[in-house]
Amino acid sequence: MSVIIAYTNPPEHVREYLEAEAELHVIRPNKEREKFMEVLPNAEALIGAGLPVNQDLLDKAPELRVVSNASAGVDNLDVDLLTDHGVVVTNTPAAVVDTMADTMFGLMIGASRRLMEMHELVKNGEWDRNAPKEWFGLNVHHKKLGIIGMGGIGKEIARRAKEGFRMEVSYYNRSRHEQAEKETGAVYEQLDDLLASSDVVMVLLPLTDETKHMLGAEAFRKMKSTAVFLNGGRGSVVDEQALITALQEKEIFAAGLDVFEEEPLPSDHPFFTMPEVTLLPHIGTGTVETREAMYMEAAGQCIKALKGEKPEALVNEKVWDKGRK
Repeated sequence: MSVIIAYTNPPEHVREYLEAEAELHVIRPNKEREKFMEVLPNAEALIGAGLPVNQDLLDKAPELRVVSNASAGVDNLDVDLLTDHGVVVTNTPAAVVDTMADTMFGLMIGASRRLMEMHELVKNGEWDRNAPKEWFGLNVHHKKLGIIGMGGIGKEIARRAKEGFRMEVSYYNRSRHEQAEKETGAVYEQLDDLLASSDVVMVLLPLTDETKHMLGAEAFRKMKSTAVFLNGGRGSVVDEQALITALQEKEIFAAGLDVFEEEPLPSDHPFFTMPEVTLLPHIGTGTVETREAMYMEAAGQCIKALKGEKPEALVNEKVWDKGRK
């Protein structure tokens, strides 16, 4: 049987599924380093979320054939390196779509209407009569939403924005998604045009060499002074210092963030003293149901790949292009 290391603890039903198909070892590398290093040379697959897989690990895992990320992102993996070594990389994009859309709508409404700021004012006893105009936020309905990164999550957000909030929706992507346009009514725009015209700018990009600090000082200067900026992709897609400056200089109205350049945030980070910033702890997919679905999807992809079948969520198509069957 194939040897699999699950380096984050899977739900019980996922564990049972994997144990029926392979020799499963559930090992937390940070807490059980010696045991992890003992099993790693025989491991044909790794499954979990967050473990860096690089040359150092590959050198110690000569039998490795599959890395199945129980997440939509794969920035913990050196995908090019794994592809060169013939290692299949999979992720779980399908399981996260609806829950991420929920989270991003929560951030959009929370940041636009200043909900967390108002929550603190009420808890601190500062509400003693009708809320003053200085506490007012901005409408979300009938505004323009600009989505940067039109994948599955972007499509679902565009659909909800159009149908539920009567928003005008535009998007920017490396390439046009005409099917998404037909399904959601979203309109493709060049990035500069989207930034200048949108009331809400939402980033849903993965982190790559091309996207790192893609949103910086120049981008924020193009945005409306009433714009709300949201990031649910990866923290380093945004130049955080440029965002801080844009908020301090009132170049934009507010921000809602679920991801950051450094996680967790250092205790002295300026965001903690900025009431116009709504912060979440990288919890966009953080529901019990979704995390279980993600792990089950990852497990299914892993077993399929070990059996020589092409997984649906294959990250590195070049592995199959090289003739892997």
